[in-house]
Order: sequence, then C-alpha cells, then structure tokens
Amino acid sequence: MSKRNVVIIGAAGRDFHNFNTFFRDNEQYNVVAFTAAQIPDIDGRKYPAELAGALYPSGIPIVAEEELETIIKEKNVHDCVFSYSDVNYAHVMRISSTVNAAGANFMLLGPNETMVKSSKPVVAVVATRTGCGKSQTSRRVIEHLMGMGLKVVAIRHPMPYGDLVAQKVQRYAVVEDLAKHKCTIEEMEEYEPHVVRGNVIYAGVDYEAILREAEKDPSGCDVILWDGGNNDFSFYKPDLTITVADPHRAGNEISYYPGEVNLRLADVVVINKMDSASPEGIQTVRENIASRNPKAIVVDGASPISVDKPELIKGKRCLIVEDGPTLTHGNMKIGAGTVAARKFGCSEEIDARPYLVGKLKETYEIYPEIGNILPAMGYGEQQLKDLEATINNTDCDTVIIGTPIDLSRIIKINKPTARVFYDLAEIGKPDLKGVLEDFVKKHNPK
Repeated sequence: MSKRNVVIIGAAGRDFHNFNTFFRDNEQYNVVAFTAAQIPDIDGRKYPAELAGALYPSGIPIVAEEELETIIKEKNVHDCVFSYSDVNYAHVMRISSTVNAAGANFMLLGPNETMVKSSKPVVAVVATRTGCGKSQTSRRVIEHLMGMGLKVVAIRHPMPYGDLVAQKVQRYAVVEDLAKHKCTIEEMEEYEPHVVRGNVIYAGVDYEAILREAEKDPSGCDVILWDGGNNDFSFYKPDLTITVADPHRAGNEISYYPGEVNLRLADVVVINKMDSASPEGIQTVRENIASRNPKAIVVDGASPISVDKPELIKGKRCLIVEDGPTLTHGNMKIGAGTVAARKFGCSEEIDARPYLVGKLKETYEIYPEIGNILPAMGYGEQQLKDLEATINNTDCDTVIIGTPIDLSRIIKINKPTARVFYDLAEIGKPDLKGVLEDFVKKHNPK
C-alpha cells in the first residue's frame, strides 16, 4: 500500500508533538512538510533528522503557511493536519476550505492519539484563550501541592524557536539556565517565575523524552504539572484538568479552537480576573460552562496586581509594555500594565506607535488592533534590539513593565521603570486547595 502524503499545519509547538506521537514511526504516512504561522521567523528551517526518526533521514522542511496550496498540489498531498492553537472557528474552517479546495483532506488529531501517559499523577493547567492566567494558576497549584509536602515538576508547552536538536529536552532549575538555553523573552516569561520560586521546569521539542526525564528528576518528582500554552489541550493524559477562562473575552470559550475542547475536558474551571471584569462577562462565562460542562467545579478567581514603585506612575506619562502573545494572537486590548496604569493614577498612556523600530512595525501591521500599548516581542535577537530602541526612543516619564519578567534585566532601558506583579487569588469556595486535597487523597502521589 502506498503511503499517504501529509502536511502538518503548525506554529512550532503542537505540530511537532503531533508528528512525534502519531506520524514519526508510522509507515502509512509520509510527512512532506510542516507549515508555520503566528510566530515570526520560524519557517525556512527543517525539522531535523535527529528528531524526525529513521523514516526521515533528510529531515522535514518547514515552510510558510502561505505556501500550503502550492505544496498540496506539487507533493500530491492527501491529508493536512491542523496543529496550532488560539484561533477562532472561522479561521480553522478557512484553512479547511483552502485545503479541501486544493484537493486534500483536513484533519484534527485528538487527545487519544496524542496524549502521553505518565507514571506520575498529572495536573494539567490549560485555558480557553491565550492570556487567561494559566501561569499564575500553575504557580498557585504548585504552592498548594508543595504545602502538602509534595515535589512538583512542571513541564511547559513548547516554544522551540531556535536549534531544535539542542532544544530536544531542556531543564530549568536556576535563572542561569535561561541564558544557557538561549531563551527568548517569551520563554523567559514562562520559565523564570518557576525557577525563582525554587521549582524545576522542563520544556523542549520531544515531549515523551521530556516526560521521562521529568519523572526521574534529581530533585524528586511526586506530581507532574502541565503548564499549558495558548489554549492548547495537554500533551499528557491528565488525572486532573484545570481550565482557566477569561470573562474579559466572554464567549471566546465556545468560539476558539481548541479552547472549547479544554472547557469540555475540564474537571475544574477557574473564572479568572473577576476583580476587573464586567458582571455581564462573568455571567456569560458561567452560562457557557453550564451548557458545555455542567459537571465541572467552578472556582471564582481574581488577579490582583501590585507595583514595586507606584510613585513612578501617579501623575506620570507612561509607556505601557505588555506580554506580547496576549496582545497579538490573544487579542487582548489591555493587560496587567494597563490595569496598573489606571489604578495608580497615570496621567497619560503614551502611544508607542510613533516610536516603533524595525520588526515591531511589522507586528503592528499584522495586529493593528494592539493600539497604543507596546507588546514585549522578543522571539529573536533583532526583535529584542528593536524593542529596546523603541522603548528608549519613546517620549515618556515612566515605563510600566506588565510582563511576567523584569525586562530591564534583559534590555537596557534609559527611563525609570515600574514593574507590575500579579497572582491568582481564589474567591470563596470551592477553591483550588480543596480540589487538590481531593486529588492527593485519590492518587496518593507519595
């Protein structure tokens, strides 16, 4: 029987995992290419032979998604597998229409084909959209589990934007590991909050290999914590799924892929940011949870913010720098920095657009809805340089840093900075502590 030619439509994350778990050693298929979207400068590479396995001695090319139709026709492609996240249903079906019109099948792989089973109990923290508050929820879960005397090893959804062979399995235990692995800002934002709290976190490309290393981590491992990315569902089979929803984008939990998958899979749904969301938005999320997953436990949550130097905000003209993906494909209009600016009395929110340099101009062309806020884009060295130049060119009194890490440690900022901090705060009962106590009783991780 002849092999079926396949294109995996991705964005340097879920696509590689789908390949590794379903296609890598599957002789019924021949993966002719990956396509790349969402993240800048990740096409033009190869998924290397060292990771692709014996069936792909030359590796697999990664090309821009714009080439999809051409590849389908030139390579006689039978199946195209959609493999990235945080896109609305119209986008998914637009890609499906493109694929079908070119003659190929459109596929979505599900949990049964792609989730890897762990020898340890797994808690998965996922979300309905990018920027809902997964990271702060993950930190809260770890705090609760550590308070019960358990050793937790976190594994983060992939962000392999560099040397894929070198990034096969990465372990982060100290801040110095961030430089060792040449992390982008996006990676540091996710890994640093864990290591500064004394937690070990893994990431990389080959997530079965990563899991096996994490299970035998030298610091000990009682529980695996899956710290999800975007609104993707877990790469590992969870024993407890906690899904975070955002009432600032009410309705998105049932209109974005694969966020609704996470809503339906949830054992627990955390409605986050209730301290700053509208009652109408909160009620919409509650109704959608009830209609899609009435058995889920609903935890009410807030995301209170604090600032290290509020005096630098009050009465000042401020440039607000927010988490990049939250503003771009996450479609958020504001973030923690904006909330802080308004809470602490900023006199003017400075528009970043007149001061943009280099690749940041391209970001605003792709995502014009960002408005006057500056996204902390740092997928590569040039973007970091452009971010630094844009900030330093801006006519403002203070730079409000609303990102999860201190940007002034990564780039040189020639203005006073005020850094914003935020954590998850549960409101009333039920709460995550009670949920996790039941989890520990059931699975006895020690």
